[in-house]
Amino acid sequence: MNLHDITKMTKFDYLTLLPIMALAFYIAFIPHQSYPYLVHIDDWVHLAYSKAMLSAGSTTFIDPFLGQATLSLSSNLEAGFQLFWGVFHQISGISWLAIFRYFPSIVFMMTVLSVYILAHRRGFGWEAAIFTCLIPSTVGILGPAFLVPVAMGLLFMPLSIFVALNFRNVWSYLAVFIFTCFLLSIHAPSAICVVIVLVPYILLNLKGNFKHSLGLTLALAIPFLAPFHWIFDLLLPTARTLFVTHPMSANVHILQIITTYGYLPILFCLLGIFALVLRGGKENYGLTLGLLAMLLMLVIFSVFHYGVGIVFERGLMFMMLIMGVVAGAGLMWVKNLSLPRKIGIRLKTPVITQNIGKILCVALVVLTLAIGIPARQNIDYYHLIGKQDYEAFAYIRDKVGDNYKKAILDPWQATAFTAITGKNIYTRIHMGSSAKSNKAYAFLKDGCRDTAFLRKNGISIVYAQIACHNPDLTEVRDDVYLL
Repeated sequence: MNLHDITKMTKFDYLTLLPIMALAFYIAFIPHQSYPYLVHIDDWVHLAYSKAMLSAGSTTFIDPFLGQATLSLSSNLEAGFQLFWGVFHQISGISWLAIFRYFPSIVFMMTVLSVYILAHRRGFGWEAAIFTCLIPSTVGILGPAFLVPVAMGLLFMPLSIFVALNFRNVWSYLAVFIFTCFLLSIHAPSAICVVIVLVPYILLNLKGNFKHSLGLTLALAIPFLAPFHWIFDLLLPTARTLFVTHPMSANVHILQIITTYGYLPILFCLLGIFALVLRGGKENYGLTLGLLAMLLMLVIFSVFHYGVGIVFERGLMFMMLIMGVVAGAGLMWVKNLSLPRKIGIRLKTPVITQNIGKILCVALVVLTLAIGIPARQNIDYYHLIGKQDYEAFAYIRDKVGDNYKKAILDPWQATAFTAITGKNIYTRIHMGSSAKSNKAYAFLKDGCRDTAFLRKNGISIVYAQIACHNPDLTEVRDDVYLL
């Protein structure tokens, strides 16, 4: 292949990358198309924590929901994520609603671009990028459609692998060290997943390039031991949980998630394993074994229930990302197919016979997208609030004074209420109902009549979309009552 052919191929790759980036933006934007507010309850939690952190001017702040516990770096392990977006909001001046609506797509575009950069050196950049676009977002395992730590953590998986596979100097180890530190500050399970994927490559280099293995090991291990003492304090308790069985989450089933990802991408992934193994080399073996290491971890937890639950749940995202990279190698193998010369001469169709692999590749990509895009469009998402709720909460934020500090409302909407207003709530539902949430529903259904209940619990704001029949409450706006 001469320089002209290489330049032509590079230009084709860049032109192909543009619609792939647009596809990545669209896939992550699907839940936000007709809904201007935050989609997942975890989004609302991170918004509330970011605001509370900025208001306190410290990473140690009072829980904005109940106003009782104090959160610090040792109890809020995703503080780095909330601090990052809080500072970004302050510097950029972009509204919170715009950040949580558009930046999941922007972060996902950057993730797909980093996958392209990783795989381009191996000869299947745009192919891997296409399959990465198809990572689904679901309520159970989250995903790139939400502005949550695992979605941001995905970006650093291909970047870490790219540096590990292609560079062998002090600066590359420093880069991996910085990536790992950042991941630990925003989402420790993401850092653990990166370690799991890179360990096979490190082991492969023990013989023949021990310095490289040592450099990567130190770059990955030191962040767990030195910069963050609260992470170090959790290592032993976490290690002990590896030998205890854990129940599976009702919302997370590995086979269901893989089915959501799609059968064709999985088939291409299997073909990609075959293609990488045939190619040989520590880098290709490292990618393949990294995928198998992630799969092994997930299977052990799914079948035998040993491991760390949160690493399993978030690890599904990282497994699909690595599957997308390896599937790109499978698509490249299909693209490079060619018919034997004798068969080509007999068919007497030179355009088809000379480009059979490329034609098949295009057809399979179209089929994959024709199946995958509608499947992602049909994923169900819940909404905590609507326009009427948001306008009422905004009124409370802007018009109701600081002497009114605590509210009672539908516990399912209470998380969004605090995120918007900054005021405390009586109770909220996150993972499931509780005795307090049942009391809240009973109070609202009874027409908010129990003034003694309000005074006993320090509640001065009631938000109810059913009429409140309590002379002690003053309706200051539709559905908004003050004691």
